[in-house]
Amino acid sequence: MTAIKNESAAPSFPVQLVNARVTYKNAPIHLLEKFAFKNEESAHREFLEKAGLDECVIIQTCNRVEVFAAAKKADETKLLRQWAAAVGLPEKDMSGVEVETGNDAIKHLMKLASGLDSLVVGEDQILGQVRRSFEYSKSKRFASANLSAIFDKAVKVGSKVRIATGINKGNVSVASIAVNLADEYFDDLKTKKIMLIGSGEAASLVAKVLKKREVDFIVTSRTFERARSFSETVAGTPMPFDTALDMFSEVDLVFVATTAPYYLVTFDRMEGAMKNRKDPVMIFDLSNPRTVDERVAHLHGIKLINMDQIAELVEKNMRSRKKEVSAAEKIIDSEMKSVDGMLKRVNAEPVIVSVFKSVDSIRERELKKALSMLGKADAKDAKIIEQLSYAIVEGILSSPMNYVRKEMETSSKDSEEMMKLVSKMFKYEEYKKRSQ
Repeated sequence: MTAIKNESAAPSFPVQLVNARVTYKNAPIHLLEKFAFKNEESAHREFLEKAGLDECVIIQTCNRVEVFAAAKKADETKLLRQWAAAVGLPEKDMSGVEVETGNDAIKHLMKLASGLDSLVVGEDQILGQVRRSFEYSKSKRFASANLSAIFDKAVKVGSKVRIATGINKGNVSVASIAVNLADEYFDDLKTKKIMLIGSGEAASLVAKVLKKREVDFIVTSRTFERARSFSETVAGTPMPFDTALDMFSEVDLVFVATTAPYYLVTFDRMEGAMKNRKDPVMIFDLSNPRTVDERVAHLHGIKLINMDQIAELVEKNMRSRKKEVSAAEKIIDSEMKSVDGMLKRVNAEPVIVSVFKSVDSIRERELKKALSMLGKADAKDAKIIEQLSYAIVEGILSSPMNYVRKEMETSSKDSEEMMKLVSKMFKYEEYKKRSQ
């Protein structure tokens, strides 16, 4: 199994970081969807249990499927093999998966969160998707300290890039580009009957663009409750799913943005809808996997646009944002300088937390003894004594523990020996096991 691998100098991190990805850059949408995980929770769990990973975050959007992993000893071959097993692909098909490690993986995540790796450069949607993917993994305990550090950093960098540059100004989402194309195709969108199928994030972006332009539209979803809730919180007139599907002969423009694993807009249905229709129909398939049968494009009067076609149309967007991309990359390069130290501090933190807990248990024990010896000390005096005990512990430990943090950033042999000594002194067995 040979994946596309970007090599760089071996990182000095105490944990190995890996990113494996398939994106619109190296796979068209109809192939990209084959790499998508249908059950993300199960996929996370199996990566940890079967691929020998300690932490895992999966990011899935219309244009990418990515796995970020951390482990003491990460085996990329096992990761790719488990990915193939999870999605039902032969291992040879994983040869197109791009793999990066260490600093390269972290820099890619920063670029991703900043919108530099998006189909539409600078789009805002990806920052929220990165954040939510990480929060989901963290809530399920699939991600912990190491991935927390790099994802927190990436989200902050993504926000900083958008504030400091103009990269997200203008038409910077697939939704806005799709609506613009529709606007160019028809003379006036406000006079057209428009349907939006879907109630997820991609659908909400389309709805917001239409609402901003004061364009009315029907919204439907596989359950009417979702459509009604969507209309109340975002926009649109809700309609039952089956009723909406029977209206294809009446609508002029259809946006399909769902995650259904099958075709919602079928060839037979559209063939029937077009029989007695003279006016053209425009359909945007913004789903992954695709939910509009490609054969629909061959029917007379139908203009079908999918994500692959939109990818070809965003080159102009990329050229117009060249200056902002350069400014964003400088910010990312600057932020990368602190990454090594950040991850080394993460490695030291469990030991330092353990030291503080160990000493605090001694403080609490001795405080109880002292208060017992004083007898009936009033509440005010007891509070002063307790605060004094906290201050003594803080005063004694803060300086040496901050020194330990700084020393760990160097990752020298002496600093590693010092950490082993500290862990031994305070009986931090977990650290000793991880260091073996």
